[in-house]
Amino acid sequence: MIAATTSLTEESDPYCLSAARAGELLARAPWRRLATIGDSLSAGTGDPSPGYAALGWPDRVADVLRRVHPGLAYLNLAEVGATTSRTMRTQIDRLVEFGPDLVHVPSGANDLFRPDPDYTAIAAALGRVFELAAGTGAQLTTFTLGRAFVVPRYPDWNERVRRVNDIIRGLAAEHGAVLADMWDHPVNDRPDLLSADRIHFAAAGQAVMATEIVKGLARLLDAEVAEEARS
Repeated sequence: MIAATTSLTEESDPYCLSAARAGELLARAPWRRLATIGDSLSAGTGDPSPGYAALGWPDRVADVLRRVHPGLAYLNLAEVGATTSRTMRTQIDRLVEFGPDLVHVPSGANDLFRPDPDYTAIAAALGRVFELAAGTGAQLTTFTLGRAFVVPRYPDWNERVRRVNDIIRGLAAEHGAVLADMWDHPVNDRPDLLSADRIHFAAAGQAVMATEIVKGLARLLDAEVAEEARS
């Protein structure tokens, strides 16, 4: 287990891909229009980390795709504090207008900040966002929330996260979304993973999340090649 990120850099971190290697993995990537919708987690909000570029995960993924398609169009619509319902109200129309071929959809974190979350309503709202995003014809990506993300004022916080993560896993399977399952990723054990707000991954964690998305997209491309070979 790696106890801290302070002794690591982006180049030495075993959970990070180099920019060159990430570009190699996505060398066959067809995506030329990347969009991100949702909340601050979708936006890539986070504090700097020594030894890591001060970039959020979606900007990192965009940089990798630009290695393949220099003219990549990239639109990050995610808003700090956005609930799933707010995402539908303020972002979906702009997403459709943009015409993406790759879209990251949110994980419902802000829907949990209430005394008694209605998981049936959360599932329905997230389902609608997935449906609308998939309706653009784009490939979807998403991630589960990590276990390092804790809100002490809610004693049942871990159970809340587990329940919303189960919803996300189900929707990802239903819509063929690339899923970066961050709940039990080893990076959660790093004591300096989180930003000062104790919610958002700092830059070191953002780099790991970007790597997981890139790896997921690479697996998707490999599966498509294998399927073509069998046809």
